[in-house]
Amino acid sequence: MKPTLVIMVKEPRAGRVKTRLGREIGMPAAAWWFRHQVARLLRRIEDPRWRVILAVAPDRAVSSRAWPVHVRRVPQGQGNLGDRMARQMRNMPPGPVCVIGADIPDVARPHIARAFAALGAHDTVFGPAPDGGYWLVGMKRSRALPAALFRGVRWSTHHALADSIASVSGHRVSLVDMLRDVDTAADLSAPQARFRHDAVSRL
Repeated sequence: MKPTLVIMVKEPRAGRVKTRLGREIGMPAAAWWFRHQVARLLRRIEDPRWRVILAVAPDRAVSSRAWPVHVRRVPQGQGNLGDRMARQMRNMPPGPVCVIGADIPDVARPHIARAFAALGAHDTVFGPAPDGGYWLVGMKRSRALPAALFRGVRWSTHHALADSIASVSGHRVSLVDMLRDVDTAADLSAPQARFRHDAVSRL
């Protein structure tokens, strides 16, 4: 069964995506950064070893021209982040599934390959982030998913990873590479970020 990599994306409209970043560098610049980050991410991680699917918000944006036509798209659906990620875990084709965000500049094929490899001996895998959250979650799906999957998670806090691990109680959990996402202008200048602030400041 071929593994599936799901990328959670938002329609790259000013004021609707990366708004925290937009408050610092301007909403159009933040939307521009996100759109080009997604394109770059796809070039870096598409691989014949796994299928790539974009989970798009809002649902109507599945038909947006912002995304490459060759990449399958599905709606994220309603609810908080946990509801939407759990939906993807349950609805994907049979086999292991990893879900990632689209705003991690340094993620590449080896990171994804290591995450899927970790599922050989574990039920669930997380890619932690320095802020206590995570950039990746994956599940083998060889057993029923926990009923409490992602419930009670304090999203956008330093508790997010610990809470998510607690929601898969009884699963064998592995942690893989730590990577940073981009939420602020300072993140654009961090060593991991290759889309520098000066790349968007010219807009």
